[in-house]
Amino acid sequence: MPYRQSLILIGMPGAGKSTLGILLAKELRLDFLDTDVAIQVQEDKSLQDILEQQGYLALREVEERVLLATECHQKVIATGGSAVYSKKGMEYLKSCGPVVYLEVPLEELRRRIHNYETRGIARRPEQSFEDLFEERQLLYRQYADVTVTCDSMGPGEAVKAVIEGGKLL
Repeated sequence: MPYRQSLILIGMPGAGKSTLGILLAKELRLDFLDTDVAIQVQEDKSLQDILEQQGYLALREVEERVLLATECHQKVIATGGSAVYSKKGMEYLKSCGPVVYLEVPLEELRRRIHNYETRGIARRPEQSFEDLFEERQLLYRQYADVTVTCDSMGPGEAVKAVIEGGKLL
């Protein structure tokens, strides 16, 4: 029998939310939504363009609007890394299904992300990746129903860990 709730993925940029989200959607027989892509489609701009033209707070506001407007039932939703700054957005997503924090240590994220300055990450202009990591860790843990540490796993293993950790099937 297919999984009937939604599954919401949170975590830092580079944690694998989009990649694992697609694989989880296939495994659970659900639709898939990447909220970063939804923001770009709605605004007709890249995340980086929004940041450069309007600033990080404007990007967070757009992100909140997209989260709240999302029909979130029976989907795997890969959120942007900054979704957790929106209390209203996260409360709405939590009402649709469990929130899974894809935890990846800072050192591994550094290996995965080579375009920190141009990736479209909603952060204060002077904020280092380390500071952003520390700040967001607290929020990810606050909203997570399940935490899966997936730095040393391949995609298939991580999908299995999310399903087993969340008792989804």
